[in-house]
Amino acid sequence: MHSTDRSFPAPRAAIFDLDGTMVDTLGDFEVVLNLVLRELGLPGVDRKSIEPMVGKGSEHLIRSVLAHVNGAPSLYEQAWASYVRHYREINGRYSHVYPGVLEGLRALRGAGLKLGCLTNKPTDFARALLEAKALGGLFDVVFGGDAFERKKPDPLPLLKACEALGSAPGHTLMIGDSSNDARAARAAGCRVLLVSYGYNHGEPIRDVPADGYLDSLAEVAGWLRTVSPTALP
Repeated sequence: MHSTDRSFPAPRAAIFDLDGTMVDTLGDFEVVLNLVLRELGLPGVDRKSIEPMVGKGSEHLIRSVLAHVNGAPSLYEQAWASYVRHYREINGRYSHVYPGVLEGLRALRGAGLKLGCLTNKPTDFARALLEAKALGGLFDVVFGGDAFERKKPDPLPLLKACEALGSAPGHTLMIGDSSNDARAARAAGCRVLLVSYGYNHGEPIRDVPADGYLDSLAEVAGWLRTVSPTALP
């Protein structure tokens, strides 16, 4: 747990990214994308190549994978239909919740914070994944990349999530794994914590400016007590 700022107003809400922050979904992506590529008669893709493509939404992921295997851009619509079909069936089967996630969420919820999930993953897929991993009941709101007209790193989704939670951005903490999350938080006026174990488009996470870095979400309550002694009981 590393903090870069020791003055933080007591938060009223925390908003979490999903892929790479709460759930390691690379296994799901690997299985689904290779099923799609096989249907299109294209070569497969491995997990290491997929990881830096994750985080900017499913549309970006599919276009990036097609480019990676030299697939024609004109195959996108066919690839998208195949991806949606397979992802509905696979969602959650080859993914796992990171250690410390449940503890961190329960600590914040137990302290009275409202919790939101904000991801660039389609909303239906996000909700289904949270339910499959027994996390859905911990969130007051869940918004995916199709919930608003723009995705992270644009601040709009984060501002809308704050509004839905009834929490001003200055009293809301964004927790994610990438520069997308940090940029959205900064532009919206939220504080941001970044986890050290996520994807971040293949780049070192500590190169991204943040208010703190966590090796586990179980550390989030301790971080808040350090920077805002009245934040949690």
